[in-house]
Amino acid sequence: MSDLRWNYGARTDVGGVRDHNEDAYHAGKRLIAVADGVGGAAAGEVASALTIGEIARLARHDPANAAAQFNAAIDNARSQIRDHIENNPESTGMATTLTALWIKDAEAHLVHIGDSRAYLLRDDDFVQITTDDSYVQHLLDEGAITKAEAAKHPYRSAVTRVIQANELPHAYFTRPVREGDRVVVCSDGVTDYVSEELLESTLRNCELPQDAADALVKHAYTEGAPDNVTAVVADVESTPSRLGRLLLAAGATLGIAAVVAVVWFLLRG
Repeated sequence: MSDLRWNYGARTDVGGVRDHNEDAYHAGKRLIAVADGVGGAAAGEVASALTIGEIARLARHDPANAAAQFNAAIDNARSQIRDHIENNPESTGMATTLTALWIKDAEAHLVHIGDSRAYLLRDDDFVQITTDDSYVQHLLDEGAITKAEAAKHPYRSAVTRVIQANELPHAYFTRPVREGDRVVVCSDGVTDYVSEELLESTLRNCELPQDAADALVKHAYTEGAPDNVTAVVADVESTPSRLGRLLLAAGATLGIAAVVAVVWFLLRG
């Protein structure tokens, strides 16, 4: 009897050119998230920080109705962005991407808007589990450009949907996860400069999530990334459930007979 949780590592950095970091993230046992602020002088870092602040509150709750709770958190973030713009008109246009995964039992509940990405490494498979809300993704979907051309496209950072003052739809879905899976959530400061091949090999070759997050940021720098760079790497691991902890405690203190008695009592009740 066990629950699943994230064993995580995270790294964010301002990058090689920027003088401030518009990325924000949350990393915890139940919830991981990355937000990449949009707007530059229009306070993108405020939008990302406000959004991560709202999303992080969910880590203290049970995702029994994750879709509704994600919706409420995004609505609250949008309201705070709107209030900030009203009080600071110079920040008009501030916005942020968001990709977040909330783990519960054998599922990851995922919300996504913008071009921050999530990838899943499982055994021999390595797949991107989000779809960019971007102009280049639209060109890819239409067959107008190849994936290789998309990686070098001059407008690859042009997003089509973000969290901003006005409401735009976001994606929500669930995905099965199991012990041993590794997930990375990252801003486009990583994916614009680190190839999927290098991304995958880094995740495979680094034993610890923190080492993998550090290595991805280093690779982005090596490849000349001028942008902010953020990576959260999380392994799915099992931890005893509340019932499991009760049985372990009973076994440790009272022996096998106590465990049998507890199980009988719970089943009978």
